[in-house]
Amino acid sequence: MSASVTPAGVPVRTAKGFVLTVCCLLVILPFLAVISTSLADQQQVTAAGGYVLWPENPSLEAYRALFSGGVVTRAVAVSVGITVVGTTLSLACTTLLAYGLSRPGSYGSKPILMLLLFSLLFTPGIIPMYLTVKQLGLLDSYWSLILPTLINAFNVIVMRAFFLDLPQELLDSAKIDGAGELTILTRIVMPLSKAIMAVIGLFYAVAYWNSFFSALLYITDNEKYPLSLVLRTYVVNNATIGSGDTGAALPQQSLQMAMLVVSILPILCVYPFLQKHFAKGIMIGAVKG
Repeated sequence: MSASVTPAGVPVRTAKGFVLTVCCLLVILPFLAVISTSLADQQQVTAAGGYVLWPENPSLEAYRALFSGGVVTRAVAVSVGITVVGTTLSLACTTLLAYGLSRPGSYGSKPILMLLLFSLLFTPGIIPMYLTVKQLGLLDSYWSLILPTLINAFNVIVMRAFFLDLPQELLDSAKIDGAGELTILTRIVMPLSKAIMAVIGLFYAVAYWNSFFSALLYITDNEKYPLSLVLRTYVVNNATIGSGDTGAALPQQSLQMAMLVVSILPILCVYPFLQKHFAKGIMIGAVKG
């Protein structure tokens, strides 16, 4: 028998569709306002009271002013470098540590696992972290934005759980054939773990890209500021953006919204390529029938 919608079910479906539409609008409208305001001119921004939902005469002058001054361009380069290097190192260290903890009989696996769980429950404070970074001579260095957060305990535990679910017989047969642990990891485990590695890599990349508090604590040279800290300086502290006549002639709201678009655009560009792995990876740990 083919399923049919009863008359009583039509109002319910209509109500659900209405609620979903309202929720989508609540999510989309802020993004639309940010993009539209970044493309609007001074007259339209003033008439709209600060935020524009649809620009009448869209212009890219705000983006030209941002990148002409050099501050945003340098900050973008710093953030891209920190994100690429940090994500690569973090993903490599997390994979090695999670694989070691997942192998039966690994030396010191239980104490290290307990240490990871302990770090999840009791996180270090700001002052001990600052003193540690200072003692290591990492102040005002790009490494201060990477090394203190190189390994996330939660990501290690999630990846370890994924490795434990892999067929043990496959790994044992490879070991019988003479493969070493590094060969098993690179040629068997990692190709089977693309989903979890994509998810963990995305977590690390977003964390490095959006991190500003570490830079606020450890970086004093303005030329080493990442984009997130520059964004905070201009948007939250309401500092003047732009240099010369070009920046002065544009509304600050348009420049601030343009910087917001620049800060979220890289993650939006990367996510579609990882979406299928992300959808599979977030199901790790779910109840299996």
